[in-house]
Amino acid sequence: MASSRSDFAALLRAWRDRLAPADAGFAPKASRRAPGLRREELAELAGLSVDYILRLEQGRAKHPSDQVVGALARALQLSRAERDQLYRSAGLLPPRDGTVSAHVPPGVQRLAARLGDVPIGVFTADWTLVWWNAMWSALHGDPTVLPAAERNLARALFGTGAARDPVLRVRPERGPDTFETSIVADLKDAVSRYPADTRLARLVRELRAESEVFAHHWATRATAAQHTSDRKTIRHPEIGDILLDCDVLIVAGADLRMVTYTAATGSSDAGKLDLLRVTGAHIAVPRP
Repeated sequence: MASSRSDFAALLRAWRDRLAPADAGFAPKASRRAPGLRREELAELAGLSVDYILRLEQGRAKHPSDQVVGALARALQLSRAERDQLYRSAGLLPPRDGTVSAHVPPGVQRLAARLGDVPIGVFTADWTLVWWNAMWSALHGDPTVLPAAERNLARALFGTGAARDPVLRVRPERGPDTFETSIVADLKDAVSRYPADTRLARLVRELRAESEVFAHHWATRATAAQHTSDRKTIRHPEIGDILLDCDVLIVAGADLRMVTYTAATGSSDAGKLDLLRVTGAHIAVPRP
């Protein structure tokens, strides 16, 4: 067990040193002594504390959870083989084939990191948020304040937990019913493609029991949604209403959805995004 913790710590340090800050969305700094990420940067990307990262790298933190290892693998932009190696070094089984994957390919992360002016969130096939940038946090609030299980759009729409507050501030132009139906249709499609995924099955089972609206949508003959552009009004507690174009981009071969928000150049809403870009990355969106 001590050897396993040592392997995990060594891999964590080596892969942190390997990742260029620019590829992770951080601006280069003249004071930077090493080419890789700093611990505080990795902590920010993975949604963990700097102290916990330090204890992991020193081998003092024992038994990291699969959620922690998955978050570190995404933050470090590991390949699928490297991700599996990190899981095994933590004494965990890597995610099985045939289940919803939360792996975000390094190329997708580098692309999203270079689009730092645009709010971007990356979701899995069951609409769990697994990657986001600073502008996404500025627009919707910091996802790390939510429990990992609550970072799911279906739970936000139909559940009663803490994730519901941010989604209530978003008004789709096509109407809430169309949006809700499309999310349920995507979940039905995911269940058909990942029948062995117990976490997905539990999500659907709980939402059918908790929400009459979800149960109604689930009982219909909804088919997988073909996502098209929509315009959404986001009510931000500091900036006010921002009307933005929302696009869902499908990542081929990875079963991921990249959600982006943009505004026409020169519009008042583009100006509000600029204001968020300058000051909003540090605005804390209040939670109930």
